Formats: sequence, C-alpha cells, structure tokens
Amino acid sequence: MKASVVVASNRAAAGVYADETGPLITAWLGEHGFECGDPVVVPDGDPVRLAIAAAVGEGARVVLTTGGTGLTPTDRTPEATRPLLDREVPGIAEAIRAYGVAAGVPSAMLSRGLAGVAGSTLVVNLPGSRGGVKDGLAVLDPVIRHAVEQIIGSDH
Repeated sequence: MKASVVVASNRAAAGVYADETGPLITAWLGEHGFECGDPVVVPDGDPVRLAIAAAVGEGARVVLTTGGTGLTPTDRTPEATRPLLDREVPGIAEAIRAYGVAAGVPSAMLSRGLAGVAGSTLVVNLPGSRGGVKDGLAVLDPVIRHAVEQIIGSDH
C-alpha cells in the first residue's frame, strides 16, 4: 500500500535546516508495510494542501503530515487539511494530544492537528517536533492497518 509524508516547515523548505521528522515517519511507515517515497517538504499553508491533494490523487492510502499544527501565525496545516477531508476522525487527533499530555508534555494540548478521510485515504496531522511525531506514531501503531482497511471496507 502506498503512503506519503508531507512536512510543513517554512525553514526546512527554505533550506535553513534539514528536516528530521519526515524520515522518522517514512521509516515507521515502511516498518508497517507501506511503500513511501521521500518526504515532501513544503512551506506551511497552501503548499501543504496541494501536497496532500497530490498524494491522495496518486492513490496514497495514508498521508501523514508533520508540522504546522501549533498556535503561531504561520501554523496553517489544519486549515490546509480540513477542506480536503470528506469525514473527520477526531478520536485519532484527540488520542495523540492525550498521549502527549499523559507523557508529561502539557504543550501537547496546544496541537490543532486533525485526522480524517479524504476519498479512500487516511490523513493525519502530526506535530512538528520529534517527540510529538514519536507520540503520534505510538498512538497510530496499533490501529493504522485496521483504519486503512476500514476506509475501503476490506476488514468486514
């Protein structure tokens, strides 16, 4: 199954520093049987929407984003994601925030990340920090295959 990773980072997209979260996610996806190319690194905002839409259009079963979910004026990933979703899956985003808070990271509750279904693709916004990504992947670990299969009805 095909998957895609979209990194929302103005500074990484500008070459100020190398992204470290995208490779973490692509490695995790590979461990779970997904075929995933290199992360797509884009500035926050509309480029995120375009990258997610392209991945959905190319048949990705999962699109995981990282970054742009906080409260700064440039954090626009949820706004870029929401119009693409046919249905939201709020339990995933809520579980990611709760996991971070329970792990002793109170700022996890400030993430505005979304999760939902676009066509037959599961889209999940993960935070931009390495710790936030690891927490999000820990939450997704036991349910990712089931969720992806449920979307197309193949688990019934």
